[in-house]
Amino acid sequence: MAGKEGRTPRERYRSQVRAEIKERAREQIAASGAPGLSLNAIAKQMGMSGPALYRYFAGRDELITELIRDAYRSLADAVRAAAAPGADLAGLGRALRAWALDDPQRYFLVYGTPVPGYHAPDDVTTIAREIMATLLDAARLTEDHADSPGLEAHLAQHRQWAGDHPADPAALRRALSFWTRLHGVLSLELAGHFTGMGFDPAVLYGAELDRLTHAVP
Repeated sequence: MAGKEGRTPRERYRSQVRAEIKERAREQIAASGAPGLSLNAIAKQMGMSGPALYRYFAGRDELITELIRDAYRSLADAVRAAAAPGADLAGLGRALRAWALDDPQRYFLVYGTPVPGYHAPDDVTTIAREIMATLLDAARLTEDHADSPGLEAHLAQHRQWAGDHPADPAALRRALSFWTRLHGVLSLELAGHFTGMGFDPAVLYGAELDRLTHAVP
């Protein structure tokens, strides 16, 4: 019989096992990186046989897809929550850093070194575009006096990454600069490359965010 959530006991059990498999996978990725993900090792940890685990995930790519989908959805929710009260680019930048620091391995799963041989399905790409659309919305509301005619002219003709968003070339430039420069700082910080340099990465990130939102070259 189905429970209060409309699921049978078997369905609830399956959901719980899948959740535990994903948690074990996240732990493994934190220790060894996504390329070293092993379903057989996860099965052994859970006291299952390899074939038994494959009843829950057809293979490594399906499991990675689930983890990446969860990560993108988590970031999309964080960005949407920041944008709900009308947050500008600065507010979105702070939300991005908070999300990344909360779980660095989740960040690297999305923005780190690509997993060899893995290609994300279309629905994952769609979530990524949701995030970019929110960023482009904020970029359209930001005014600046930066002078980048060459880049803007290029982006006007090469805007596939923005989908069908109506952002003009200036907003495209603001959004792309925001995304690339802040991810550069975050990636270096989370990978530990600032360790021992004697400064606070939060101050560096804040300064970069301030330059981006106030159009300082």
